[in-house]
Amino acid sequence: MNELIEEIRILELNEEQLVKLSKDMLLSLNALEMKAIQNYFKQLKRNPTDIELETLAQTWSEHCKHKVMSGSIDYFENGKNEKIKGLFKNYIKKTTDEIGKEVDWLVSVFSDNAGIIKFNDSFDVAFKVETHNHPSALEPYGGANTGIGGVIRDILGVGLGAKPFANTDVFCFGPHDLPFNELPKGILHPKRIAKGVRRGVRDYGNRMGIPTVNGAIVFEERYVGNPLVFCGTAGIIPKGFHLKESKKDDLVVVVGARTGKDGIHGATFSSLELDEESSVSAVQIGNPIEEKKFADVILKARDKRLFNAITDIGGGGFSSAAGEMGEDLGIEIHLDKAPLKYQGLKPWEIWVSESQERMLLAVPEKNLKQLTKMFEDESVEATVIGKFTGKKMLSLLYNNELVGELSMEFLHKGNPLFERKAVWSLPENEEPSFEEPKTLDESLKTLLAMPNIASKESTLRQYDHEVQGGSMLKPLVGINNDGPGDAAIVKPILDAKEAVIISNGINPLYGDIDPYWMAASVIDEAVRNIIAVGGSLERIAILDNFSWGNPNKEDRLGALVRTVKACYDFAKAYGTPFISGKDSFNNEYAVEGKNIAIPGTLLISAISVMKDSNTRVSSDFKQPGNLIYILGETFNELGASHYLLSKSLIGNTVPKVNAVKAKKLFNAVSKVTEKGSSFDSKIIKALHDCSEGGIGVAAAEMAFSGELGAEIDLRKVPLGEKIERNDFILFSESNSRFIAEVDKSRQKEFEELMKGNSFALIGSVNNSKKLLIKAGEKILVNSDVLELKKTWKKTLQW
Repeated sequence: MNELIEEIRILELNEEQLVKLSKDMLLSLNALEMKAIQNYFKQLKRNPTDIELETLAQTWSEHCKHKVMSGSIDYFENGKNEKIKGLFKNYIKKTTDEIGKEVDWLVSVFSDNAGIIKFNDSFDVAFKVETHNHPSALEPYGGANTGIGGVIRDILGVGLGAKPFANTDVFCFGPHDLPFNELPKGILHPKRIAKGVRRGVRDYGNRMGIPTVNGAIVFEERYVGNPLVFCGTAGIIPKGFHLKESKKDDLVVVVGARTGKDGIHGATFSSLELDEESSVSAVQIGNPIEEKKFADVILKARDKRLFNAITDIGGGGFSSAAGEMGEDLGIEIHLDKAPLKYQGLKPWEIWVSESQERMLLAVPEKNLKQLTKMFEDESVEATVIGKFTGKKMLSLLYNNELVGELSMEFLHKGNPLFERKAVWSLPENEEPSFEEPKTLDESLKTLLAMPNIASKESTLRQYDHEVQGGSMLKPLVGINNDGPGDAAIVKPILDAKEAVIISNGINPLYGDIDPYWMAASVIDEAVRNIIAVGGSLERIAILDNFSWGNPNKEDRLGALVRTVKACYDFAKAYGTPFISGKDSFNNEYAVEGKNIAIPGTLLISAISVMKDSNTRVSSDFKQPGNLIYILGETFNELGASHYLLSKSLIGNTVPKVNAVKAKKLFNAVSKVTEKGSSFDSKIIKALHDCSEGGIGVAAAEMAFSGELGAEIDLRKVPLGEKIERNDFILFSESNSRFIAEVDKSRQKEFEELMKGNSFALIGSVNNSKKLLIKAGEKILVNSDVLELKKTWKKTLQW
């Protein structure tokens, strides 16, 4: 055997020894999986080579195989038991399958690097959101840098290649002001992580020439050991280019950067809990300039139809990329042909390295000369490293010697599915008990200063929102472009009438009471943010990103099951199919015998096609004399709200969602916003969703964004139930609500269009630059809007 290849003796090992071998080699495979591998090689009457074992570990990793979402679960909830054979199949995919029978705009879902929906008659739009949590915890700049780089390559590798036109990012960090003496051993300070992560995303996106247009930042103590970094990219692709298929005898061509040792075991490393010994060597190194060079060439080669298939080389390296591309045909790879950054890499290291900025193409031999010339002209390496064989085998060679061979059947379908137990029960928290403040000015200022509500301008200003020239509604809005927007609107085709709306919903705190209603709330938030900027329910697709703790712990998995069940219920209710997604498990940090687990976190990202970008609306008040309406009902739903959080309380009444009423309201609002294609013709001049901080925060944001005053009477707010306290009405975070600024001259027309929904006239916009909120004659808030803006801006100005 080649001296660079090691035989791993597993045939005679017992179960305990197999598990130890998996741990020692950082394979992240359990006893059942190691036993399956052992049995496969017993049939072959030989031991595996190191490269074969590494291949199976990468392909069967949680990162690549999503074993938790596809496995069986024995689920217990409040004394009831249910057997679930695949969360993904029975809830997420089922949603899309059922909605897909009723719509004609789904192009490609769950089968490629990103989801694709119809944009117009000539183009489709692709969207993907990835996680890069573990790498960002250890090396914030590099982890986030390669997180955004990887998801951009997903868009370049979807179909035959889409052009990236917008980026998104959502971050979850520990408290930025955490005292150093409370920082667990081996953990970077949250502020250092935050600064490194935002620099990483900034540098990559800006250098690639892609605007970052939407996102969110959440601060919570349990993210100290495991920050979450979600990076997303949207791309535009010509109609028909979503289809790809490798052909027998196509050449395997790697383009882009060279291969090194960086990122080895990245996929298996992400399947483990972090601790103070976790290795930074599993973090990849990014180079956006290299990616930008080959991105442009790929799109030109695509238009000339010079390749039959393409994918990015991400988690698992060549192992996953070539293994997936060759699943149906079989593939032969000559590892010694791969361009290296330096000598000394073993064949298995070349094979599983996650060095960045690399793509794999299936190229007909007749097109090779033209293709390689195009890459050479941009100083990008393009190298043939193998071919598609038709033998349905993965064959790995080094210096023409076979160093590894596996059947595609076993590689992709041989991993055993195993059953986990999941348990969920409703927590019983102490009911909040405190006196209502006589005035609510200080309470409102406290909320505006809380990190989750406060301005994210210090982060947003680091991103380019203008590059490519298509950004119609950016993250910051208002008279000085420094107020909060609800969603982004981007035109990927500048001369087209249509535009794309991108939004998101995230609120992990609700999951501390009930993860079912957390999922309902974040779906509702992502959808209503699209409605808030002038979109409609007509064509909204959503993506799910689950970041969770250890799924082998029954309570963690129980919360996940309840979350996924809500995803089906509410995505189906709104008619918003899932088109792509990602899960990230084992987000726990072991230190000094204790585990710090993140709160179960669901990010919902939404993408919608807007028929006419001229009907867009922003959240800032526009004109004195206009009327202020509240749309939707307010309930006594303060559980896990920021108002209670400001008093170190949690409560039990988590906000719920009535999808039937919400859908009716959303459709009515859309009919109103669609009527105005110029500012003068708009009935609704400003529209803002009520989320964190409720009516109080939403009204303040609208006022200080437009630097106008407003007078509001809380007694007129439509209530879904009796609420005795004004502070609860003002700061309830009930879902499916908006505040609208309506042209006074169009009052009757507006009310006619909204008939049949819960809404009320609660006030008016004025020139006072004061936010005056009353309950009848009682004054609750009387604050200068510029002082409120100053409070809102101050917290995160670093």
